[in-house]
Amino acid sequence: MRYGRDRWRLLLAVLIALVAGVPAAGGTAAAATPPSYLTLEAGYGSGTVTNGWERVERYLDTTTGFRTEGFPPDGRGDQDGKRVTYFGGATRPYSGRFLLYSAPGWDTGTQSTPVLLVHGANDNADRAWANPGEAGGYGCGALSCPSTGLMQYLAGRGHRVFAVGFAHKQGDNLMQAQIVGDAIAVIKAKLGVGKVDLVGWSKGEMSARAYVSSLKPGWGRAYAGDVRRLITVGGPNGGYDYPYAHGWAHDFSIWPECGGTVNAPSPHSSMTCYGTYTAHPEFSMTPAGGYDDYPGQRQMLARWDGVYGVDGSAQDWYTTYYGGQGFYTAGGGIQAAIDAGSLVAPLQRAGVPASVTTYLLAGGSPDVVGIFNENRGPSDGVVFTASALDTTGVATVGGTATVAAANHLELGWNSSAAARIDTWLS
Repeated sequence: MRYGRDRWRLLLAVLIALVAGVPAAGGTAAAATPPSYLTLEAGYGSGTVTNGWERVERYLDTTTGFRTEGFPPDGRGDQDGKRVTYFGGATRPYSGRFLLYSAPGWDTGTQSTPVLLVHGANDNADRAWANPGEAGGYGCGALSCPSTGLMQYLAGRGHRVFAVGFAHKQGDNLMQAQIVGDAIAVIKAKLGVGKVDLVGWSKGEMSARAYVSSLKPGWGRAYAGDVRRLITVGGPNGGYDYPYAHGWAHDFSIWPECGGTVNAPSPHSSMTCYGTYTAHPEFSMTPAGGYDDYPGQRQMLARWDGVYGVDGSAQDWYTTYYGGQGFYTAGGGIQAAIDAGSLVAPLQRAGVPASVTTYLLAGGSPDVVGIFNENRGPSDGVVFTASALDTTGVATVGGTATVAAANHLELGWNSSAAARIDTWLS
């Protein structure tokens, strides 16, 4: 009799859970409706999407507080490729809009907890996760780039994979943290699950971590308690100072008079190229001349000169890092930029909740093709290994690892990195 009653109690509990929309062990409840502040504006499916995704949807968060952020006026930061189509033809979208990519198997994968991939700076979900070679050679950090990435790897191992696409490639991480929360809310509604795993690569670590830490704008929503695991991939958990430590070499890829076209901020406000001294406030790391086109980069800054020094071989190295007028350049220095809004210290103080098991992955190969690599200490070419593995403020560390053969841009597709991420997720 006791055995029979226990069986009926278990069956009754499962039935109640299903009626209430709560997933039973090993299963998924019925789909629900996303929050009322989220509007599905468009969906793109078979025959429209590329790079192996099954579907891409565009959502609008109607919460007051979002805005259209500043874009470099020469177009280098505009949306491009298929993203223009997905954003409804907008090259400079409103930051309350976002894309949600769904991988094959998003609704049939055998892994119980779905995964949301969060891409980094000057990137998109297509190149970052699905086709590292979309931008051609060098775009993946190596001479030859693969045509598939972490999305296909994880989906092929039973994970239900999604990715978020941001409106601004270098946008405010606090606004993008709200978008991460929005994407999670949609996934939960689609699948009837209670929690999602987050994988944040590079700058994407900042918005993912800000979400779970409830670091938000005054108008923003707090963490909803819906993340099981957080994996940071080459993330500047301890910040980075690369643009200021190697500013002279960095600037040549940015300053148009020097032939630069890269969508990245400069540590300088003025620079001499081919004998002409020119000001470009639109490329400044800090707000200048009515421009603030790179807030997300400023938010990742922290000083490492006390640990690894500064690249004293670079032209104007002292004034670049500490501020002032150099022989060829002028700028406010890294501390002024940090004071203008770095999020590194606030994130560490806010802390990752103990309920979110956190894993940190670093690259160990400073050999990114086409850039001046970070050489003052062990790094992945951009972020110091010590920063990527910095657990300050992380309550529950599930594991840390360094992929010695991967540089910063290879971490998203390197086979050893993918295997490690799969193990942590599983």
